[in-house]
Amino acid sequence: MPEFWQRSDTVPGMTHAVVLIKAERSALSTLGDRLADVDGVSEAYSITGEWDYIAILRVPEHDGLAELVTGRLAGLDGIERTYTMVAFQVFSKHDLEAMFSIGA
Repeated sequence: MPEFWQRSDTVPGMTHAVVLIKAERSALSTLGDRLADVDGVSEAYSITGEWDYIAILRVPEHDGLAELVTGRLAGLDGIERTYTMVAFQVFSKHDLEAMFSIGA
């Protein structure tokens, strides 16, 4: 594997995913709090557009992702459908700041 593919700041064994969520109209005002309370959901956002929420998932093992999405998230009242995308690499502004910092 090329060296540039290896990331020293990722957590070994962690699987990250983004889940787009379409909510039933009656659940729009309450679903966000319930999403945020689910173990494995690190953040939940209400959004505009075709989808109503985005949930950011972080699980210690890849196999836990299926149970989290199909068991815990999809089982919440008010979720009409979901679309899950598994992340390969994580990038953030914090990574760039650390990379260019000389310790000054």
